[in-house]
Amino acid sequence: MPSDVEGWKDDVYGTDIRQHMERFAEEGWDAIPEDEHDAWFERFKWYGLYHQRAGQESYFMMRVGPPNGVLEPGMLRTIGEIAKKYSTGPAENPEFGNGWADFTTRQAIQYHWINIEDVPDVWDELEEAGLSTLQACGDSWRNIVGCPVAGKDKNEHVDALDTIHELHDTFKGNDDHSNLPRKWKVSVTGCDEGCGQGDINDLGLEPAEKEIDGETVEGFNVRVGGGLARNEPRFAKNIDVFVTPEQAADVAGGLSALFRDHGDRENRYNARIKFLVDEWGPEKVRDVLQDEYVDFEMHTAGEDLRESYSYNAGTTDGHADHVGVHEQNDGNYYVGLNVLVGRMGADEVIELADIADEYGSGEARITQRQNLILTDVPEENLDELLAEPLLEEYSPDPHPFQRGSIACTGTEFCSLSIVETKNRQVRYSRWLKENVELPEDVEDFHIHLSGCTASCAQPQIADVSLRGMKTRKDGEPVEALDIGLGGGLGENPNFADWVTQRVPADEVPGAIANLIEGYAADREEGETFREFVVDRDEETLSELVEPEETSYEDPYMHNTKQTWYPYAEDDDLDFSPAPAYPDDTPMSADD
Repeated sequence: MPSDVEGWKDDVYGTDIRQHMERFAEEGWDAIPEDEHDAWFERFKWYGLYHQRAGQESYFMMRVGPPNGVLEPGMLRTIGEIAKKYSTGPAENPEFGNGWADFTTRQAIQYHWINIEDVPDVWDELEEAGLSTLQACGDSWRNIVGCPVAGKDKNEHVDALDTIHELHDTFKGNDDHSNLPRKWKVSVTGCDEGCGQGDINDLGLEPAEKEIDGETVEGFNVRVGGGLARNEPRFAKNIDVFVTPEQAADVAGGLSALFRDHGDRENRYNARIKFLVDEWGPEKVRDVLQDEYVDFEMHTAGEDLRESYSYNAGTTDGHADHVGVHEQNDGNYYVGLNVLVGRMGADEVIELADIADEYGSGEARITQRQNLILTDVPEENLDELLAEPLLEEYSPDPHPFQRGSIACTGTEFCSLSIVETKNRQVRYSRWLKENVELPEDVEDFHIHLSGCTASCAQPQIADVSLRGMKTRKDGEPVEALDIGLGGGLGENPNFADWVTQRVPADEVPGAIANLIEGYAADREEGETFREFVVDRDEETLSELVEPEETSYEDPYMHNTKQTWYPYAEDDDLDFSPAPAYPDDTPMSADD
């Protein structure tokens, strides 16, 4: 039997959802039938709207998906203005205040505290700037990701940006691909670094070259079935197909249709294509794709370029995360700024848009490490740009503990998360910076904090992986984290090994400090952290990660998700102002 979600989608899905959302916006929150909330909230995702967690009824997260994270001139300003006007709520975050944008690990933007009544106005402002929430969530093609400086990178083999735009234009809003068994995540990489992270996507197009009719042709090898979600991570598998940029849309569309027709619609847990690849194997995927979905003879895989990958690869080569000042292929420069845990205040977004206009072309780009890049900066403008006060906070030369910090949304808004994340990771990074010395040659150290096993912060591919759990300490329930080590991508990708479970959150910085002390003492000369971890067994690593109380204090330890907002003073859901009107006045006041 099809799942409940499949039944809801059969009734209304795709572009037809918009007219219903506009009607609910006109009539207000109460117009959404309470006994149909689950169905409508599932459908809303197709237009980028997620309902927030319990106690925050009537408030939504809205996701905006610019293909490959490219924000053309004017777009960054619009993002900040919308955040300031619509993305404020009934409470302040103690670290970030009220009104900000979150930049995500899929090169997208997320707003919080959005009211359904404001959604059409937000759409109008986004669309006027060339932005959209179309298929930012839901069971369809998600935002297509890739190298954040595609088209401008000196180390590029093939310009992936043209292919990304073709895929975006072909499959966003396409009725034949609008209702898939689950989400469909696509990555297109054309550079040396491997920063498209094709290995952890449903479909990854990775740079390759092949001899065809006596000529060396540059294009992409095709990998299928990657993903991190739950406790079932998979690296995408090579299906022995090479495509030219001109063939990419046909083959990508064929694979999307194959997933549409053969993916599991009865059990949503098994509905990702990684499970179909497990069942069929790469050879059958290729055979069915060729026989039923592609009307030309596909090439076998070409010579891949994975040996040069440095992005999240645990090496000291390359420019890895694009943070810093780098020359473009046209002689101008791009400047990568570290946005700690991906969150930036609305006023700061607008200020950064001013800076982008003044010193560059006005274009900005979002990376898969939750950072921002300003492009097209002439060399003569670099010194003045780098002297801007805003860059003291959003630095192009951050400390490794801050450069490598990634965090998901957490219990602040997410109904799946088990622990608070963003504020905690900020506090972790600052404490580590002040109290722990990395070896001098270590410039890149990744710590990813994910609030649950859904893995939105991509913890399995970090040096230190943190995953939300619960435990008891001194007889009280507290937030805790599993700790994993040694994850990363590159030529030979590796998932983290979970070596210690359920460490109370206030003992995690001490555990990391002990780990790094052991690494510094025992490493071979020049040995990277990932090499260090790979060469040791789980028991040895577990002993190195010794939990310890330190001077670090964690104000969120005892929340255990009982409040309507993790930073609220009141302790339970009864004190929530939700549901509320767009001005945050509680609807209960009408009684």
